[in-house]
Amino acid sequence: MPVAIEHLTIVHYPHPVLRQTAKPVAEVNDEVRAVAMRMLELMRQAPGIGLAAPQVALPWRMFILDIPAFEGDEDEDPRTPDADPPSATRGPITFINPTLSKPEGPLCTYEEGCLSLPDIRGDVLRPEIITVAATDLQGQPFTLRAAGLLARCIQHEFDHLQGTLILDRMTQGARLKIRTKVKALEAGQ
Repeated sequence: MPVAIEHLTIVHYPHPVLRQTAKPVAEVNDEVRAVAMRMLELMRQAPGIGLAAPQVALPWRMFILDIPAFEGDEDEDPRTPDADPPSATRGPITFINPTLSKPEGPLCTYEEGCLSLPDIRGDVLRPEIITVAATDLQGQPFTLRAAGLLARCIQHEFDHLQGTLILDRMTQGARLKIRTKVKALEAGQ
């Protein structure tokens, strides 16, 4: 059954698709490309820097990212697509049927938010560097070793494909701070 692309919207927790393991995308075709373009549009409207197909109620193993470069200051790490490994993108990237490997470096704490969990943010521990292998919108396989915010965002969106949310990854202190907001979402408020 074809996807009604114009009707895709970002779903919020506790929508059941957010807890499902997504299914592989069988082939990269015009429908998949159209869904990716709609996801990019929704992500930018939100605004956000990443969006996974389950967040638009599609149980597909696909996500998009667009991590802008940032010069930073003394308190923040700069982001650049030119670093080795890169910590930003040169525009949007679509990851179809991704796999993660080779986590490197220490676990780093960073405050994350999620477009499917409005107004909820909390500290999440993740490896500093990750390698992802995926297929692009032309059906070509690629591998990317990423650091910083790009690595974090790849891991965050990949979690969505596994049915995992930042609620599951937050530090205990962060979970305690947001429990009232989570209960309100669960109650549909």
